[in-house]
Amino acid sequence: MWPRGLRLRALAVTLCLTGALLAPAGAEAVVDAAPVLHVRTIAAAGTTFAYAELGAGAPLLLLNGTASPMNEWDPALLEGLSRHARVIVIDYPGLGLSGPAPGTWTFDAAAGWIAAFLDQRLPGRAVDVLGWSMGGFIAQRLAVDHPALVRRLVLAGTNPGGSQAVLGPAWVQRADSAAEESAAAYLATNYPRTRTAQAAGRAFLGRLAAAVSSGAYPQEEVPARTQRAMVAAEAPWLRSDANAHDLASIGARTLVITGAQDVITPPVNSRRIAALMPNATLALVPASGHSFLFQDPAAVAARVHAFLTGA
Repeated sequence: MWPRGLRLRALAVTLCLTGALLAPAGAEAVVDAAPVLHVRTIAAAGTTFAYAELGAGAPLLLLNGTASPMNEWDPALLEGLSRHARVIVIDYPGLGLSGPAPGTWTFDAAAGWIAAFLDQRLPGRAVDVLGWSMGGFIAQRLAVDHPALVRRLVLAGTNPGGSQAVLGPAWVQRADSAAEESAAAYLATNYPRTRTAQAAGRAFLGRLAAAVSSGAYPQEEVPARTQRAMVAAEAPWLRSDANAHDLASIGARTLVITGAQDVITPPVNSRRIAALMPNATLALVPASGHSFLFQDPAAVAARVHAFLTGA
């Protein structure tokens, strides 16, 4: 299973108010001020997309996990990525500040909606795409169904679907599927149970809380209807081997990267994706879990930048 709209904003604010976000000095690098998400909208695919852009350079589209709007991206990660790229973050249709989903939620449909957004915002231009967790499902389908739109691809903490997908252990699936998620459950499932990793997770939640409370990030809601629709789309993804078979058709250079201790989407998934793709590089981030992007955002941003700009 995968994050069910982590409700990170509520967790972050709760922890901040209780003082539980205090982490040991040096546990995680922080930015002096969160990058500001100036939200704009654009009509595409029969709906409206809310999006924001940071930095300059080659465009890099970020696709977030299940029921996660743009204000759940780590400010430190966005700051690092936007030093070298024009980072684009969006709210999926039916989520956050975007308009309603124009149809039934499937990952092929979502890839089509994203393609329409890109055709409107950057007509005729291929972009780099980073998809994390469920966003990796959409990124894979975007590269398969709309190859001309994808220059390079980063698949982070995701899986290939069907019989090639490997779920986490039962305790993780139970925690991940709980109707209400506690901070303890989020930290236990998304970070290794070491003092350093847990402190990094708390620091990430602190950065989110600060970004929202300062107004740098927008206040956003996750409608239960959209969350249910996104979760429902996972069942056919797991039943079919179609995506795994299609990975051989992706010609874009791809970085398949995940935390070496990811218990939500175990690293075997990334190994299988990389093996199925003709032009993929596999990277496992040591001592990191499913939220490895937020555990050491500066290092991950540097690794992604090196891949996107390398020969």
